[in-house]
Amino acid sequence: MTSLRERPVGGPVGFAVVAVVVQLLVLYWPVVTVDVPVSWTDKVVHLVVFAVPTYAVARALGSVRTAVLVFALHAPLSEAAQHFLLPGRSGDAWDVVVDLTGVALGAAALVVGPLLRRW
Repeated sequence: MTSLRERPVGGPVGFAVVAVVVQLLVLYWPVVTVDVPVSWTDKVVHLVVFAVPTYAVARALGSVRTAVLVFALHAPLSEAAQHFLLPGRSGDAWDVVVDLTGVALGAAALVVGPLLRRW
């Protein structure tokens, strides 16, 4: 059995931790001030902020289903929290749609990637 000191830093678990921390910061930062028009850029951020952690956590856990379940539940909860609990932030139903699309893309990258490599 390896101790915590003997385990290498980084790898799939390290990547997953960083991805989740970045996601939480982006989603729950109290006030977001943007000086440029925000139209499609907000949706791209939401897509990436859910696709990358879904991919990373699924890879680290070895379970796509668990990661998809966790992040699919997190998507609407994060928008509700932004709307009701964070003054200066607002929830958006379209963000939930884009978040769930990100979850699907993150999972698909893990499922389809190996199939494409074999093909």
